[in-house]
Amino acid sequence: MRKTYPLRPEGKHPDRVLDAVKHDIRRYLKRQRRVPLPDGVDFWDFDCRLGATQASAEVVHLGALITQLDALAQSGGTTAYVELLAKYGVRQRKAVAAQVDVLEENVPGA
Repeated sequence: MRKTYPLRPEGKHPDRVLDAVKHDIRRYLKRQRRVPLPDGVDFWDFDCRLGATQASAEVVHLGALITQLDALAQSGGTTAYVELLAKYGVRQRKAVAAQVDVLEENVPGA
């Protein structure tokens, strides 16, 4: 999803517009997470960018996207460019050798 949202349209309250933008972002994330995962993939991950314009957009962590959007609106921004690109996420497994070493240390009399 690549979209530019007006944050201060004429005739609408800015707080309600910001709430609508947040709702649209959350709705997209929820819909994308329902897409079936291919084999070998654990979850949907997202590349996120946020800025006043597409040229000024910076990489943002998904967990900080809403707070950064709030900060952009509080600073007086008139538009917000949001880019959310879904990608495959694979969980990193812990090393088995490290777990075996820990178990051997905890065995009494070994």
